[in-house]
Amino acid sequence: MAIDQGTTGSTVSILNQAGSPVTKVNQEFPQIFPQPGWVEHNPEDIWKSVLSTIEKALQKAKISAAEIAAIGITNQRETVVVWDKSSGKPVYNAIVWQCRRTQDFCEKLKKEKKQNLIRKKTGLVIDPYFSASKIRWILKNVSGVAARARKGDLLAGTMDIFLLWRLTGGACHKTDVSNASRTMLMNIQSGDWDADLLKMFSVPASLLPEIANSSGLFGKTKGLGVLPDGIPITGIAGDQQAALFGQTCFSVGEAKCTYGTGSFLLMNSGHKMVISKHQLLTTVAWKLPGQKMTYALEGGAFICGAAVQWLRDGLQLISKSSEVETLAQQVPSSEGVEFVPALTGLGAPYWDSAARGLICGLTRGSSKAHIARATLEAMALQNTEILLAMQKDLGKKLKSLRVDGGASVNSLLMQMQADYMGTLVIRPQQIETTSIGAAYLAGLGVGIWSSTEDIRRIWMVDQKFESHMSSKSRAQRMQRWQKAVERTRL
Repeated sequence: MAIDQGTTGSTVSILNQAGSPVTKVNQEFPQIFPQPGWVEHNPEDIWKSVLSTIEKALQKAKISAAEIAAIGITNQRETVVVWDKSSGKPVYNAIVWQCRRTQDFCEKLKKEKKQNLIRKKTGLVIDPYFSASKIRWILKNVSGVAARARKGDLLAGTMDIFLLWRLTGGACHKTDVSNASRTMLMNIQSGDWDADLLKMFSVPASLLPEIANSSGLFGKTKGLGVLPDGIPITGIAGDQQAALFGQTCFSVGEAKCTYGTGSFLLMNSGHKMVISKHQLLTTVAWKLPGQKMTYALEGGAFICGAAVQWLRDGLQLISKSSEVETLAQQVPSSEGVEFVPALTGLGAPYWDSAARGLICGLTRGSSKAHIARATLEAMALQNTEILLAMQKDLGKKLKSLRVDGGASVNSLLMQMQADYMGTLVIRPQQIETTSIGAAYLAGLGVGIWSSTEDIRRIWMVDQKFESHMSSKSRAQRMQRWQKAVERTRL
């Protein structure tokens, strides 16, 4: 069983020994926007969605809960919650990875010239995106919380930690290295919490969990009702690292792009840390028992699938997200219309949280079909910029890119991606590779699969997309896109 706790909802999948989903159930939960730029989730809403999807998945699969061999957890990364150790009650809503409320503190760190220290210790860039400044905000701004934290009455964690703690009846306060590497509090070389960073962000060490491998026994279920006691939880990874594992990108230079709320491109760099010179992140991909940490280079665009949601909910150009491909196909090109979806700032390689979304190039002849096509083009172009930065850091061209996530079913988008990157794009038969990656890690932990080579053998291709665009046309298209991006940076 794989629990995928995402940004907009929770998904529970049950997979067989061949790595194929037997069933999948998703349940959305409310997004909370207290102020412009702030994003929160109610942790109780998340917990209820997880319990509900577990119950419904078992009913749908028509199997007994006792047949579940192991559980894997994957999660929206960086999103953080602080809760009472005794009651289990959160002291405040979860602050979501998209939330920009800690921008001022991050700017202060930049003025104090902390960038190089943080980059060296964590592989990350200073940005409100990461967990450390969010934990600090809760400690500084929620009445009484700092004192309770100093007394050791509180625990903190990303969503994997919160779920593990509740699934085990409060017995386990652990995380894996991939999630810990996204907090901005873990030293990426040692794999331990860093005393200098804890001091910088005013985070007591007692708040934080034990850091463990990504595969192995984390704990066992207890007191849930929907599941019997004693089911082992043996795999945990952040969503993007889980997708990299689920795409079987086990060798150096293999890469994947996940199209979700945002889009995230990760490339396996092996046991070697590659510190980017082009504003990409160095992150831990995973750590398996008896092995060194595997690292990855990462670049993410904050808004990807969320741009299509905005066309649906904000502009009401479509009634269902799936309609965007049909609408975009009504025109052969965007005819000069550019949409830069910097609706929550720009991610890699710009890291400009002050940038704002832009639609330009409009004429009297522009229609909603042109805007729809420009949206898909933007999704592909954002990823192309990230890939170009990766290739510069590694000094070689990527041969292929594996794709997954909801929007990867959009074949028009995948063809655009291949054209703009000049790279073979490969879509697997199972595109929910985040859940599959968590299941693979859990399965390794209980011996369902004995090695990554066993897993590689069951990964299957659905379709390959080859580039049909000339190098000259590709360069011209990228130049036009970059001009539009510059206009968003007010």
